[in-house]
Amino acid sequence: MMIPVARAQDRVSPPTTATTTAQPPVEPIVPDREFEAALPTLSSDINAPLEPLSGFDAKPSPPPPVQPLPAPTVPATEAQRPAETLPDAVQPEAPELAQPLTPLSSFNVTPVEVAGVDDKRAVEIRYDTVIKGLDAIDGETQFRALSALREGDGKAANAAMVQARAKEDEQLAVRIMRAKGYYDGTATSAIETPPGQKVRAVVTALPGKQFTLGSIRIDTQPTVPPNLVQRELPLKVGDPIDAERIQAAEANVSLKLPQQGYPFVQVGERDILLDDTTVTGAYTLPVTTGPRSSFGTYSTTGKLAFDAEHVGVLARFKQGELYDNRKVDDLRAALVSTGLFSGVSVEPQRTGQVAPDGTEYVNLLVKQDAGPARTLAGEAGYGTGQGIRLEGSWTHRNLFPPEGALIVRGVAGTQEQGAGVTFRRSNAGRRDRTFQILANASRSNYNAFEAFTGTLGIRWSYDSTPIWQKRFTYAYGAELIGTNEDTYDFDVGARRRKTYGIAALPLFAGFDTSDNLLNPTKGFRLKLNASPEASVQGAARPYGRFMVEGTAYYPIGESIVIAGRARAGSIQGIARDDLAPSRRYYAGGGGSVRGFGFQELGPRTPEVDEDGNSLNRPIGGRSLNEFALEARYRFGNFGIVPFIDAGQVYESSLPKGSDLRFGAGIGGRFYTNFGPMRVDVATPIARRPGESKIALYISIGQAF
Repeated sequence: MMIPVARAQDRVSPPTTATTTAQPPVEPIVPDREFEAALPTLSSDINAPLEPLSGFDAKPSPPPPVQPLPAPTVPATEAQRPAETLPDAVQPEAPELAQPLTPLSSFNVTPVEVAGVDDKRAVEIRYDTVIKGLDAIDGETQFRALSALREGDGKAANAAMVQARAKEDEQLAVRIMRAKGYYDGTATSAIETPPGQKVRAVVTALPGKQFTLGSIRIDTQPTVPPNLVQRELPLKVGDPIDAERIQAAEANVSLKLPQQGYPFVQVGERDILLDDTTVTGAYTLPVTTGPRSSFGTYSTTGKLAFDAEHVGVLARFKQGELYDNRKVDDLRAALVSTGLFSGVSVEPQRTGQVAPDGTEYVNLLVKQDAGPARTLAGEAGYGTGQGIRLEGSWTHRNLFPPEGALIVRGVAGTQEQGAGVTFRRSNAGRRDRTFQILANASRSNYNAFEAFTGTLGIRWSYDSTPIWQKRFTYAYGAELIGTNEDTYDFDVGARRRKTYGIAALPLFAGFDTSDNLLNPTKGFRLKLNASPEASVQGAARPYGRFMVEGTAYYPIGESIVIAGRARAGSIQGIARDDLAPSRRYYAGGGGSVRGFGFQELGPRTPEVDEDGNSLNRPIGGRSLNEFALEARYRFGNFGIVPFIDAGQVYESSLPKGSDLRFGAGIGGRFYTNFGPMRVDVATPIARRPGESKIALYISIGQAF
């Protein structure tokens, strides 16, 4: 890419000289006296009748040496002109000439084919392209990308076409040299035909000397801080006049000044005056900074999803702060992340209002184009012991503006069914804060228990999303749970149903330094859950549930990531058998210890069936620990993941390190734009009677 320049030199044309050569005098052909004597006598009476033409007789020519002038020619009258006659029409020589012409449509227009001749081969020639001189100025790569010769792929219809492409590449070479500061560079091309070889097109560039910046001058207004434009223009005297470098420097001014209070900056057209004697250029750049500005008001127009007041909730700046377009870009991204727009833009506008600090307030105009607010979503998975699980939802994201969503959710599976309704307000009074009210009803039928559960809950959260992954997240709320469940009663040695009422205050805190929410490759995560609860089953029993989890991701090269996880849970203040079975801890399954069925680890009941066979059903516990280690190898959009997991559930309130169970396996990954598809196959190590031989897990996202 070239930049326009002018040369500091005057072009003066050489003076022209006119010479006059003397010529000898020319004698007249007829002397004046003889010319006048030869003229006829004219009558002085202008009304006299004209003499008849027949009276004009030609006078005899005077004897030599004097030649009389010829008598004037008088046009003939119509009577004196001979009558014109047309030639006789040409008679046809043969009767065929009188016949009508054959219609054009009857002619055969099929081209004549010559046997044994391949037209493409007959007209096609092949050639090689040779480039000389541009590699020394680092221009050969750009030349190859734009070359007409190389675009032809070494094929042409004839030599003239190769020559035309070579001439075009001459001009390309000159443009590349000038773009890099070699303004005196020249290029030539030649077509060579080595004996016994293909035609060779040779383009030779002669760059000459590279021009450099001899001086730098910026025409602009005073700024705060002083010399702001000069500081943000990364050019110095002695730099080569390289088009890419100069344009990048000017773009830096357009980028950095709006970050420092100048949203209306305009970079003008540069001027570079070349001096051939010093091989330098005098660089001048006009810059109009506009007023130094600060954030002021909001306005909005278009097909609205919400009003200007809610736009202010999404902004991470306050009125009076110095204008920074990075914060405007952040606001635009926050608007996009609501999912309510087909298109949205944010533009600064001058107001003319002066702030107390001397800056000018800027109004941010938000142009909205609200899009469809309804979404249908689905999710499917399978796990040994858990069976097939299908989940679907319908969401209206803006049924209660601003950003008040209604979500209807349903679950259908072999061991779980349920439905729920949720009201959710995103950015509730504060950016990224979510408020929810939910009501769910479900039936769970697992090997450990069967339960019919109803839940009412309220929750405030500060969450990560795929667009806005946050380092620190939290949640708090309250739940009222009513559940009817079957449980094993050790006192009677049989299962019976019990109804529990539970009140809980769930709390969550998370810290995340990973690089991706769904497919992390580096960093770590820490999660802490705490839930003070009270169980009412005859009498109220307060207790606390706690869980801490840490995961880490360490890349090895570009293709392998070592991922590890550790988790520990504890329930304090209540006996296991006084807990509702659905509130106890379990381990085993795709999100826990792979190789075992869902909720398969931990203490078991001494139940027997009607035939006296041991059922050996899991009963859950008050504590657990889990560990996992994976080696995630990725190639393209696919991956292979060998892994080993360990864990156990304990009746005690604190986890122990004894009797850990291990599972090992291998998984496959298919990486999509919304996250990896996961298929894991695992088996227990030192398998015991009744445990799964092979466990299969299918879901979306990594295991952790």
